Amino acid sequence: AEAGGPTGDISFNVEVDGHNVVAYSFGQGDEVLFCLNGGPGLPCDYVRDCHSWLADKGYRVVAFDQLGCGKSDRPEDNSLWTVERYVEETETVRKALDLGVVHLYGQSWGTWIGIDYALKYPKNFKTITLANGAGDIPHLAGELKRIRQSLGPETEAMMQRHEAEDSLDHPEYEAAVTLLNYRHVCRLDTWPDAVNRSFDGWSMAPYKTIWGGNEFCPTGNIMNWNRIPDLGRISQPALVMCGQHDHLTPACSQKMHDALPDSRIKVLKNASHLSMWEVPDEYFAVLLDFLDSHRSS
Repeated sequence: AEAGGPTGDISFNVEVDGHNVVAYSFGQGDEVLFCLNGGPGLPCDYVRDCHSWLADKGYRVVAFDQLGCGKSDRPEDNSLWTVERYVEETETVRKALDLGVVHLYGQSWGTWIGIDYALKYPKNFKTITLANGAGDIPHLAGELKRIRQSLGPETEAMMQRHEAEDSLDHPEYEAAVTLLNYRHVCRLDTWPDAVNRSFDGWSMAPYKTIWGGNEFCPTGNIMNWNRIPDLGRISQPALVMCGQHDHLTPACSQKMHDALPDSRIKVLKNASHLSMWEVPDEYFAVLLDFLDSHRSS
């Protein structure tokens, strides 16, 4: 482990299947918030930097750059990019840092890792937070189609044409995605530094392999993933949150909430996919109230 950063946080190198994964830890609390960020292929900055202050509330906050991005190794092997392997990576990091039984937190793609982790390792977490996520990718694909249709039939037809021709870098296609991002991913006029750092460092190999060409076009190896029938096996308390304008829509969150035996749900108004940055006061009030109500000590 090595110290780093002005906040006195610590970074760790963890060996995962012969590759190096870099993890970050803040605070000394016995209660651990173990964060799985979105992507795939996003450095963890945007989740790490806004949740690290919970160290002041008595939590130890841990995040890591998933293999293939950030300061972690970037092997060129597309067979590595599966949700199953990232679940095992998560468990390897938890054991290497001796985190014990954690408060599991997933955001966006992190909710898919989190759900599969919870189903495979049910004794290793005491609560689960599913932020801006979905439990059923085919259902989400239908929601994304509906969102795209809001741009009008001409624009939707244009997007479909470029997807068929595999010309997603065409300026008119990129313009449509940019508009959708500002409506449904982050509605702030100026995106925060941590968000820009993560997005600028986006590693496309894991992203395209698992998810697809862009946020509104799921074509990767997770496209048929659906865990709604299995969520009844997660008995721990769950918090489901999303933004009112989230492209992983409130309907996606409602499906998870309905299937989880012990869950609460919050739809954050005037927010989209990065609601922790858009409406931080409300977001963290909800998250802290949930975590504090399930502290062991």
